[in-house]
Amino acid sequence: MNGRLLLDTTSVIALFAQDPGVQERLAQATEVFVPTVVLGELYYGARKSARVEANLARSAEFATSNAVLVCTLETARQYGEIKHALQAQGRPLPENDIWIAAVARQYGLTVVSRDEHFNQIDGLVVEKW
Repeated sequence: MNGRLLLDTTSVIALFAQDPGVQERLAQATEVFVPTVVLGELYYGARKSARVEANLARSAEFATSNAVLVCTLETARQYGEIKHALQAQGRPLPENDIWIAAVARQYGLTVVSRDEHFNQIDGLVVEKW
């Protein structure tokens, strides 16, 4: 672990579920970041849940208490590079995950995810918790 982490949606959901393994490893991290794409997925999930207001509040609290990374022109460049490479190899991934990977590569962060498909992206450091 490089200590500089980017959480994807699966890792945030595990954190919300108070997964002790996730909590323990996050406590050891040097820096933890969340991309805006993940926040969008959290807000979407909250809206389609049975506990809309509670989950919207939890997502909002999470957003304000963490370092959020927004997409920039460099993120867009990274996104285009990653998507092109995946398409050339016949390995499509969900669009939001490509954006998450682009943010991670841009800032040299390790992606924390339970999704195996992040491993298909060249030059991306991934940890599965």
